[in-house]
Amino acid sequence: MPKVAIYNMDHTQVGELDLPDAIFAEDRYDHLLHEVVRYQRAKARSGTACTKERSDVSGGGKKPYRQKGTGRARQGTRRAPQFKGGGVVFGPHPRSYAFKLNKKVRRNALKSALSKRATGMKLVLVDEISLPEVKTRQFAAFLDRFEVDSALVVLDQADRNVQLSARNIPKIKVLRSEGLNVHDILRHEHLILTVPAVEAVKERLS
Repeated sequence: MPKVAIYNMDHTQVGELDLPDAIFAEDRYDHLLHEVVRYQRAKARSGTACTKERSDVSGGGKKPYRQKGTGRARQGTRRAPQFKGGGVVFGPHPRSYAFKLNKKVRRNALKSALSKRATGMKLVLVDEISLPEVKTRQFAAFLDRFEVDSALVVLDQADRNVQLSARNIPKIKVLRSEGLNVHDILRHEHLILTVPAVEAVKERLS
């Protein structure tokens, strides 16, 4: 893959970096993107929906009315689902929606997502991203200099000032390199990586 320019926070080019084709030019795995996004979203579901069955609702210890002579259908308990306040039939109960997906599939899908941003000229490399204090205005100005309004910003290590400065800006998310994932890459138009984060991603996917 051709060299990619490295900028500082003032949008001044300070160098170039060769990105490995095996990670940033791997377009064979687009068919896996849907599977991995579905896997991530299913794993994130809380699965806490719960309904009461007829054994869980209160009441119903007495037969509602006599068996014969009323002209009505026979009933044994008010907890039956056809009565108001009765139990729910086949309702949801707490469960996990997660399913297994091989690590190799997830790795290849991540390579494909990175390649999409690199080949689409939506990948920005920055030597470092740091702020002296928590200031949303300063981080927004940094994004404006790169003409970016939707981006996933990836750092090599946690930076409290950067994370707090970015959290109120719509369509902007800051992650550490070990948390880089397919869903977040595809949700944002641009991908901004620091040079140390690129090295961490290369080590992770090599």
